[in-house]
Parts: sequence; structure tokens; C-alpha cells
Amino acid sequence: MLKYQQIIADLIQEMERGFLTEGSKLPSIRELKNRYICSTETVLKALNELKYQHRIFSVPKSGFYVLSASNHRAAEKTTMIDFATATPSESMFPYTDFQHCLNQAIEIQQSGLFSYGMTVNGLPSLIHEVKKMLVQYQVFSKDEKIVITTGTQQALYILTQILFPNEGDTILIEQPTYHLFNRLVETTGVKCIGIKRDANGIDLNQLETIFAANHIKFFYTIPRFHNPLGTSYSKKEKLAILALAKKYNVYIVEDDYLADFEQDQKADPLFAYDLYDQVIYLKSFSKIIFPGLRIGVIVLPDNILGNFLALKRVIDYDTSLITQGALELYLKSGMFTSHSTLLAQRYAKKAMQLHQEFERQAEECSISIDYKRPISLDTKLHFTLPQNINLTVLIQRLNAENVLLKSINENYLSNFNKENIIKIDVRNTNKSLIPTGIQTIFQILDQMA
Repeated sequence: MLKYQQIIADLIQEMERGFLTEGSKLPSIRELKNRYICSTETVLKALNELKYQHRIFSVPKSGFYVLSASNHRAAEKTTMIDFATATPSESMFPYTDFQHCLNQAIEIQQSGLFSYGMTVNGLPSLIHEVKKMLVQYQVFSKDEKIVITTGTQQALYILTQILFPNEGDTILIEQPTYHLFNRLVETTGVKCIGIKRDANGIDLNQLETIFAANHIKFFYTIPRFHNPLGTSYSKKEKLAILALAKKYNVYIVEDDYLADFEQDQKADPLFAYDLYDQVIYLKSFSKIIFPGLRIGVIVLPDNILGNFLALKRVIDYDTSLITQGALELYLKSGMFTSHSTLLAQRYAKKAMQLHQEFERQAEECSISIDYKRPISLDTKLHFTLPQNINLTVLIQRLNAENVLLKSINENYLSNFNKENIIKIDVRNTNKSLIPTGIQTIFQILDQMA
């Protein structure tokens, strides 16, 4: 066992035995250095690990304190293997760090709390920090083209409502896709068409046929770590999509909600290859900080920006100034980079284990399974089953074995053909339980065969 792992194990044991109770202060870094005869870096590595397990929290200029031991004891006793929940475990969110940023933001932004409509584009200082953050994803933009929204759902709503320069009247949407965008266009009565996406991507010939035969306003796509499929487009596919968009004067709305978890440094977004200002870039923080943040980022072409801001101004005076201020401090302090790096590393390990275990079990399965390993591994994967396998029965039987799965039917437009697809998402799953859960899935499938 490495020295930092020993520190972690000993401190957790002290918490579990009640020697370190909720709210009590941990030994100082100097005390731990002397106790374990190690460096400051080793101690900090252990404390940061405990911090991101949500067992402890730090108070500036004071030290580290126990957050809760009982919550973790309860979590460890659960027998349910959750392959259905897309939202990360609560212990992965940086509540305490962000709370400090919120408190500071209230002090800093107090003068702006008594006025309306001052920052319809977003807090200028936040936009400046967001601009620097976007560079890490190879998204280069001027400040004035970046708009802060109340979640990406607000940005998507505005895009569906405003007039585009190409005067298109129909939205093209990958199927399956982000379920709330499907519901948005259906609820508001927006004219839309679906195009099938699977493990092999989309049919580019079909894409061209649709572009040519319809007045497509924009094509909504999730090129990276697709929701719910977990697949990503190759560079070749991205360039082909952009070429067709240019040929038929179609805008592309790129939802890059999981950009923070990309491990391939050469995997750039569509936006990075756009030479004609036709890609609208969306970024969310819901999976990296927490869903309740309700902050979205959109990068807009100049010829759409005015219409977008005009509608945003009348439906939303300002995106929450306090939340924007807190996010600015969180980005500026370096806490976001530290948190996202650690989270990305953890998810990469989970993703590798998921795909390796799945492929191992699939080789021995008696049922023909349509599965293809994606070019970038996500914490979710999908596979297609024969039509004679009843997904409802499969899900119910797995539930009885304490393995939680969920249908992806909600990820389709109501009138679109739904395939017999199973999605497995391990973002909210204890890493040690992944093999058992995958094995149970294939045992039930063999029985149903």
C-alpha cells in the first residue's frame, strides 16, 4: 500500500470508529507528515482524495474537517447496482468549495442585487473566465460572442424560437438524443425531423438527402460522448458533417456537455473545424459541478447573436448574478481545473473497466448482441438486442436482482422508430460493483434466451 493510501485508510478507520466525528478537525498537515514520515505532497494527495470522496472539507487558513462518516457507511451498505442514473453521485460534487465561492460572490456582487437587466449577455468577468476555459476545448471566441444562459435548456429554447439567417423552418435531431430537447420541440410545436444515430454514427448520404429536401434551420448534435449512446464522431465524420452544412446552408448546434472528460487531446469539437461561422457551441456544467447550478454557455455567430439576446432579454432579465459570480471565482481560483481533472481521471478508469468487463462477458453470451467499442470511452455504453427480447421484462428481472437499468425510449421523438437498446451508465456506480452488475445482466439474458 502506498503511503498516501495508508493515510486515507487510517483516517477513514478513525471516522468509522468514531474517533473522528462529524465536524471535528483532522490532524494538521505537519502532524500527518511527522506521523507518516512523508512529504507535504503525499499528505495533500491523501487529503484531496478524502475531500473528493466528500468525507472531509477544507476551511481556508484553518484546516480540514470531517464532513460525514455516517453517510458513507450507509452508502456502502446499499446492495443496488445503479446502471441507470446519469447524474454523478452526490459525493462527487464540490459543495463545500463552491459554497465558499457563493459566500464571496454575495459580498462582491451585492451592489448588483438591486438592479435588473444589467448583464443580459452574462457577467463580463465570468465571460472572461469562460473564454479562457473554452480554449482548453479548442473553442476560441471573442468575449462578445459568448452568452451565459440559465442552463443549456434555455439556450436551446431560444434557438428554436428565433429566426435564423438561412430562414430555415425545420430542426433536424439525432435519434436517440437528449430527452429534454425532444420534449422541448414537441411541446412547443416546432417542426422537426429525426435522423438515426447508432454505434456507426449517422448515414451521411441520408443526412445530405434531408438537408437537400428540407429547409433545415439547424442540426442538433452531440458529437462527443453522445447522450444516451456514449459514442463519439471521428474527425472524418465531423469534417463531412461540416461540409454538408456549408453546402446546404445549415447551422449546427453542437452540445458538448461532457467536454471535460475527454482523454484524447486530439479530439476537438466541431466548432474547432468550423471555417464559416455555422457552428453554435453549447457547454453545460451540470455533470461537472452540479445540476442545480443552472448555468449554461453558448457561443454564437455574429448574425444570430442579436436575435438571441433580444429574446433572452424579454424572457430573462439576467441569469442569476450570484451564481455567475460564484462560478467566476470557482474558475478563477483553479478549483474547477483541479476538480474536473480528478473527476475525469476517475471516470476514465470506470469507463475502461465498464467496456473491458462488458466485452469479456459478451463473448460468452448466447444472444446475438450488436455492440461496438467507441473511439473515446465514456462511462456509458449501449448495445442492441434482438427484437424477441422484451426490454421491460429484462429490466424488471434485473431490478429483482438489485441491478437498476432504465429504458431509453424517452430519448426518442414520439413518432420515431425505437430500437431494442440497452444503456449502461456507471457514472453513479461504485467501481467495485461494475463486474458483478455486468455479469448479472448477461446471466439474465442467457436465461431469457
